[in-house]
Amino acid sequence: MNDIASALLIVVGGAFMLLAGVGVVRMPDLFMRMQAATKAATLGAGCMLLAVAVHFGELTVVTRALLVTAFVFLTAPVAAHMIARAAYSVGTPLWEGTIADELRDRRQALGEEGDAP
Repeated sequence: MNDIASALLIVVGGAFMLLAGVGVVRMPDLFMRMQAATKAATLGAGCMLLAVAVHFGELTVVTRALLVTAFVFLTAPVAAHMIARAAYSVGTPLWEGTIADELRDRRQALGEEGDAP
């Protein structure tokens, strides 16, 4: 039963990581690529680590896998947010189909330089 559960988690994790790769290739701008890669890769890595925990079933391995999963879930979105914020502040262009830029007015009010639309 553990083999079936771990195999299923590996397949689901691999599918999420494949979707992350497709998102990086197919999305039109940096911000959408980062969003697709961060969410899907985080879920994929979490599923893979849970598969490791289920497969081995030892307390030390399960503890390490859960701690690494928690670390990835906490740090990956924060890192992506900080990278996106830095990219926006240096003027990385948004996709021409972007409907709303909620930071434009605040950025212009602060008098920041750059080419962000």
